Amino acid sequence: MATMVKSGARSGSNRTGRTGKKFVYFFGGGKAEGDAGMKGLLGGKGANLAEMTRLGIPVPPGFTITTEACALFYELGKKWPAGLEVEAEKNLKRLEGAMGARFGDRQNPLLVSVRSGAAVSMPGMMDTVLNLGLNSDVVQGLIIKTENERFAWDAYRRFIHMFGNVVMNIPHEKFEHILEHKKTHLGVESDVALSANDLKDVVRQFKKVYQDYTSEEFPSDPKVQLSKSINAVFNSWNNARAAKYRELHDIRGLLGTAVNVQAMVFGNMGESSGTGVCFSRDPSTGENRFYGEFLVNAQGEDVVAGIRTPEPLEDLKAKWPDVYRQLSRIRERLERHYKDMQDIEFTIQEGKLYLLQTRNGKRTAYAAVRIAVEMVKEGLIGKQTAILRVQPSSLDQLLHPRFDPKEKKHTIAKGLPASPGAATGKVVFNAGDAEVWAGKGEKVILVRLETSPEDIGGMDAAQGILTSRGGMTSHAAVVARGMGKCCVAGCEGLQIDYDQKWFQAGGATVHEGEYISLDGSLGEVYLGRVSTIESELSGDFAKLMRWADETRKLFVRTNADTPKDAEKARKFGAEGIGLCRTEHMFFEGDRIKAMREMILSETKEERERALGKLLPMQRKDFEEIFEAMDGNPVTIRLLDPPLHEFLPHDQGTQEEMAEVMNISAEKVRQKVAALHEFNPMLGHRGCRLGISYPEIYDMQTRAIMEAACNMKHKGIRVIPEIMIPLVGTDKEFSILKQDMERVIREVFEEKKTTVSYTIGTMIEIPRAAIIGGKIAQEAQFFSFGTNDLTQMTFGYSRDDAGSFLKGYIEKGILEKDPFQSLDTEGVGALVQWAIEQGRKVRKDLKVGICGEHGGDPASVEFCQNVGMNYVSCSPYRVPVARLAAAQAVLKKKT
Repeated sequence: MATMVKSGARSGSNRTGRTGKKFVYFFGGGKAEGDAGMKGLLGGKGANLAEMTRLGIPVPPGFTITTEACALFYELGKKWPAGLEVEAEKNLKRLEGAMGARFGDRQNPLLVSVRSGAAVSMPGMMDTVLNLGLNSDVVQGLIIKTENERFAWDAYRRFIHMFGNVVMNIPHEKFEHILEHKKTHLGVESDVALSANDLKDVVRQFKKVYQDYTSEEFPSDPKVQLSKSINAVFNSWNNARAAKYRELHDIRGLLGTAVNVQAMVFGNMGESSGTGVCFSRDPSTGENRFYGEFLVNAQGEDVVAGIRTPEPLEDLKAKWPDVYRQLSRIRERLERHYKDMQDIEFTIQEGKLYLLQTRNGKRTAYAAVRIAVEMVKEGLIGKQTAILRVQPSSLDQLLHPRFDPKEKKHTIAKGLPASPGAATGKVVFNAGDAEVWAGKGEKVILVRLETSPEDIGGMDAAQGILTSRGGMTSHAAVVARGMGKCCVAGCEGLQIDYDQKWFQAGGATVHEGEYISLDGSLGEVYLGRVSTIESELSGDFAKLMRWADETRKLFVRTNADTPKDAEKARKFGAEGIGLCRTEHMFFEGDRIKAMREMILSETKEERERALGKLLPMQRKDFEEIFEAMDGNPVTIRLLDPPLHEFLPHDQGTQEEMAEVMNISAEKVRQKVAALHEFNPMLGHRGCRLGISYPEIYDMQTRAIMEAACNMKHKGIRVIPEIMIPLVGTDKEFSILKQDMERVIREVFEEKKTTVSYTIGTMIEIPRAAIIGGKIAQEAQFFSFGTNDLTQMTFGYSRDDAGSFLKGYIEKGILEKDPFQSLDTEGVGALVQWAIEQGRKVRKDLKVGICGEHGGDPASVEFCQNVGMNYVSCSPYRVPVARLAAAQAVLKKKT
């Protein structure tokens, strides 16, 4: 194909040689060289075109250039691999034979489309060129052949526009402006109102735009057009939107895009022609009804681009009943064949139906669940296939309130989708105000630079949380997910002024008391109020979860600190609590005063008096949680954060604290200064507090076991699991365990009863993982705190790493954010080692995970594969983990 070589598509040198690989696969005339099982090589579109051809479905013939050719194109510095040019020429001639027409021939012209198609569907992300092969001579031949002058000029102007934009990067607006000006000048609204002469003039102007922008004439040689278009499709694999789509959908390991060169069929040949897109089932609701849209006298991009308002598919039945019946039969056949909901593109050329594409259709989570369950009822698929059909992470859409999709929204900022859901409320800038306003019945959004444990009350009172700093596992994100609160974190476009009580974003200034809305599923911030609609858990959802529960081996627990969270998690299927953080209990009401009194104490006796005030409060908390969990295990982590987090750090609040506690403000300031640490995450916290101040853990142990005994007296079964945090040596654990067992014996003697219990540790320090065997001599269970374990293994601060992690992922240094999905190579190796060493010593060692990774599907699969007993996650992630755990079992079977 000599003219292709001239266009800059010269084949690569023999440094790759003629690999012997077949680069081009033909389909047409009821026969095809490929099939549906070749998506990796032919892309989804090419494989399905071949499959439909084999099924005898009317598909315009063509050929597919493989994804391997695309990969070699990049390896060779954007040159074609040896042999591709010859194969393309051979298959083009074969296409001419199949169509009885010739490429570039004036008398009997063949026009083609050039479309992308990766192995994984990426709708609209890569490029397409239609009507390729037209020039000034061919358009005249097309007029004579079709006896439709308007159609020929319409096809030509579309081709110049698409080629100019896709191949030469001329902005769409350059062409659209001319078309709009023409319609305005003629006083018409629609493209179809333009006459042949009007379109001929548009073509002339389009060519001038092309020449002005590129400094060259529009190419008249169809083979040059074709080679340039093939290159453009290859190049579109790495365009910004395709790369972003792959990043967002975690698509990795693909060779590139295939290129499909296919004979054109025309939906723009007049009132007997049209084009459309349809789905074998409703992609929004999952209802088993034929759903779609079409346009008369149009080409495919008109439907997708919204240039004209399409008609509902039902109207096709009245307009072209025979075509509708044929399309309906094909819809049923394709769905039975692929055993999944199909997204179908079709064209009607002068009353004749052609299919241009079928693929498994994108769908909402609600639709995915319904379709999966109903296809089992219909006998199309089995339960195991149904379980694998639904993306676990998509279940978030079903569990949280969502904004009404019909309502218009004014987006002013975008951050990280830290906790899904939808929330609308008045802006407040501190946690105290959030509680006060909420107490008066106001719905509020708490806006902060970042949150801290001290903000817990305000976070609970708020409808949603917005922060300008922090990542997906920041305090705001973790706590919000645990509460089921909507949260947008790391919204760097936010400029917050606490003193003046306003923030600026997207050109808007929002003051305290003014409304904003947050979409925690998208990470978007909207100005004003947007109404929400409650998500409903359908019977289909419950049925799918039941099938998942029958399949999975991992137990699924929840991270919950309150009875309310525990009850919510139970409704979502939690089988216990894997992490109950006791520190959050100390911020409520009078508790913070007693806690601060303990911190300010100078002697052990003073600390014990203060802790004595906290004891009944903690005991009541545990009683309520045990009651809510009703016989399911509850893992309670003893105090973990450093003591300075319970003290105020600004002067005004310190003075307020001093006044309430009837002490000097100077004493408060001195204590805050004394507790200051340069790196609190690695400082005086966790078990180190228990070693330094054993009375703290003594009080908490007593509260837990007194609560357990009290519940036993009420006839409620309890399974307490006491967890010591931040252990790094076996001696730390053994010392604290001895103290705890002493307290437990005292409680049993006082209560004249006993309760089964276990004492274990959170493995969150690399050293603890390495000496897992020694720690397991005393510890009865391990719970991996993978948030901190990830921080300490990588040496990353999870609250600060957001500033560079994105760049690391883009550069391929990391595949994923290790705080969102467990790093199986490094952190995972430590986890696996600790489990193996621990079980050598204690065969019945119970092992779980309680970091944020417990709700990440990929991390859940890892937990299954390394033999954990359970995963624990925030309440709203429990169904996600249940489904992911079932899928992990099924994937291991295949």
